[in-house]
Amino acid sequence: MSAMIDGRARITGTRITVYDVLTYAEAGWHPSSIAGTLGVSTAQVKAVLDYVAQNREEVMKTYRAILARIERGNPPELEAKLQQSVERFRAKLRESEQRNGV
Repeated sequence: MSAMIDGRARITGTRITVYDVLTYAEAGWHPSSIAGTLGVSTAQVKAVLDYVAQNREEVMKTYRAILARIERGNPPELEAKLQQSVERFRAKLRESEQRNGV
């Protein structure tokens, strides 16, 4: 593993993953544009791209699994909880607006 990539497939010292960088790279972005968007150095992005090139099969297998998980969306029970939270927030917002005469 590169010194710039930690054991969790992140750029060392950041929360930026190999898969975050890969998303932009797969879309054809230039390394310096990826770096600017993610707030890391171009050298860090190039280290990720080198890591991906050296471990392509393993990285792409995980990346495809991540994309499939995103495509499936949240399970129904989580969506229900999310909707309940949104409804509670909206009710509190209405109460606050009424109290403040908005």
